[in-house]
Amino acid sequence: MNRRDALLSLIGLFLFSTCLRAEDGLRAEDGLRAEDGQAPKNAAPENAAPENAAPENAAPENAAPKNAASQAAVRLFNGEDLSGWHVDIPAADENPDIEPTFIVRDGKLVSLGEPRGHLITDASYQNYRLEVEYRFAGEPGNCGVLVHASTPRALYDMFPKSIEVQMNHQHAGDFWCIVEDIKVPDMVERRGPKENWGITEGKARRILNLTDGSEKPVGEWNRMVIRCVGDQIKVWVNDDLVNHGTDCTASEGQIAIQAEGAEVEFRKLLLIPN
Repeated sequence: MNRRDALLSLIGLFLFSTCLRAEDGLRAEDGLRAEDGQAPKNAAPENAAPENAAPENAAPENAAPKNAASQAAVRLFNGEDLSGWHVDIPAADENPDIEPTFIVRDGKLVSLGEPRGHLITDASYQNYRLEVEYRFAGEPGNCGVLVHASTPRALYDMFPKSIEVQMNHQHAGDFWCIVEDIKVPDMVERRGPKENWGITEGKARRILNLTDGSEKPVGEWNRMVIRCVGDQIKVWVNDDLVNHGTDCTASEGQIAIQAEGAEVEFRKLLLIPN
């Protein structure tokens, strides 16, 4: 080996040794940081979200529960009392001591059916999915969930301006137009002659649902889902799509439960912003 090759070999050994010492120093520093409970330099934070991941608890697209403080799901019934609701019972105007129509019993909200009227949310909502679980506690009969409710007693001095999603036994999912209107396919077949259509007293306000036999036997729990987005309303009963209306004349408002003669129990009233 000549002197030039020997010199190059010595330089290579020196550089290699220097790199090893630097690496050992970094390892030692990381070890000390670990003993102190610190993360190594340049380590990804624990549970770090992947790049471009949606922020945790990000608001769903188009979510907008009007007058609600957050975008989280809202338990309209808390299982204990009627907080967040108010009652409108026309018969109570002349008899303030009338027996209550809406009560809480065994953790369930109960519409006793009489005296007739409505239980109405204090807040108004828009763009949401409403999940309702209900059953007839005794003899089956009539009841309903009203969406986009506004002016009280706008029809027959009883019903608030709204779209009713029917719960009447064997007719769950029909629409009833209460001084608001909505359209569906096959309107003549499902609403009757066009000249009779209307949204006030004496007019053809009922729009038939799409299915038969979607309800459970009396006494069993039914699950109704009502999805309101913009001017559309979709309704499912026990996972069957039973109605889909468009061009609704309202897109926001209160939610109401009816008392219309039959005793109905509710164990779930959950509103999920859409």
